Amino acid sequence: MINEILHGDCLEVLKDVPANFVDLVYLDPPFFSQSNHALKSKTLAEFSFNDTWSSMDAYIDYLGLRLEEIYRVMKRDCSVFVHCDRNASHRIRMLLDQVFGFDRFVSEIIWTYRRWSTAKNSLLGSHQTIFMYSKTENYKFNLIFQDYSETTNLDQILQRRERNQHGKAVYAKDSKGNVLLHGPKKGVPLSDTWNIPYLNPKARERCGYPTQKPLLLLERIVMLASNKGDLILDPFCGSGTTLVAAKLLNRNYLGIDSSGEAVDLSRKRIENPIRSDSRVLKTGRAAYRNLPEEVASLLRQLPVKLVQRNSGFDAIHDEFVDGKPVILRVQRNGEDLAEAAEKLQRAGKTKDAALLILVRTETEGPQHTLFDMFPEDVHVIDSLEVAVQSKLENLLQQVH
Repeated sequence: MINEILHGDCLEVLKDVPANFVDLVYLDPPFFSQSNHALKSKTLAEFSFNDTWSSMDAYIDYLGLRLEEIYRVMKRDCSVFVHCDRNASHRIRMLLDQVFGFDRFVSEIIWTYRRWSTAKNSLLGSHQTIFMYSKTENYKFNLIFQDYSETTNLDQILQRRERNQHGKAVYAKDSKGNVLLHGPKKGVPLSDTWNIPYLNPKARERCGYPTQKPLLLLERIVMLASNKGDLILDPFCGSGTTLVAAKLLNRNYLGIDSSGEAVDLSRKRIENPIRSDSRVLKTGRAAYRNLPEEVASLLRQLPVKLVQRNSGFDAIHDEFVDGKPVILRVQRNGEDLAEAAEKLQRAGKTKDAALLILVRTETEGPQHTLFDMFPEDVHVIDSLEVAVQSKLENLLQQVH
């Protein structure tokens, strides 16, 4: 049962798996969402599963039986990661305490992300929970380090600290007064809050499964609690992301799912594993900010929402006119005002804007003679700096 993907209820399939057999378990079971999940892939194949239950107790009984079988097949140094959300996380935590023992709790991992959602009378859900439990106190754990925060003073971290006679932390020094340094720094140990983007609808690894998780998330779990050559079990393998992560990281895998379509999909992904890169993780969210700071600074004085990635306009006003947006553009340094107006007008047509406002930031150049060539629906206003400068110039002309 190594490097296999099996069709069936994991409760029954696991009975054929020897005790103390697997090195790491990850499961993404139904969440007690009380709904049917369905989605079509790019090839229009439809994947679906039912997550409706007669009661919370029925759901917990279902999951409890399977966790007990999972516990049996785990090696002594094995850990289990149970993925859930707010629907039943409180009951799942109690269930895990019951099956594994409350003293075998290791971590509560918060996977946080941003997703589009409609407004409703509650806080926007932007995280899921992964409980980590171990079978014994001796479990595999590989420290993962992350980069220091931009606000961290790395030069200070290099210096060793000690407590003086007053118990205050000070920089350690040798007998000659020289500052003592630490050895090489690896970074910050991984915390229990993981900011990993939700899988982009256009991501290459997207396969159309309704609850598919990012490969980056599963790779982190596999790296954290297993070694090369270990056997990774996913008893609710769905689209097979855990199995793909195991294969890419030189681990063995065992997947189980009650859906034949999911099993077929997992096998296809194993044959051709695809990993999507995350620009957000590589470059940070700041990389998506392409508005010049002088433009953003000017617009922040207004009740607007900045638009970072549109060449035609820079902001949308908080107030709409008859249900249509008011969009603004700021003239760039050295940009001809007429060209800026044309870009704004083209953008306004695609957004069905009620009002187009162009903020003039330069008084020099040929733009003074081009107002009669402006699109009629573009309204030009002066920035505060330009308005003041114009007043001063008019006053100086009157004086001379």
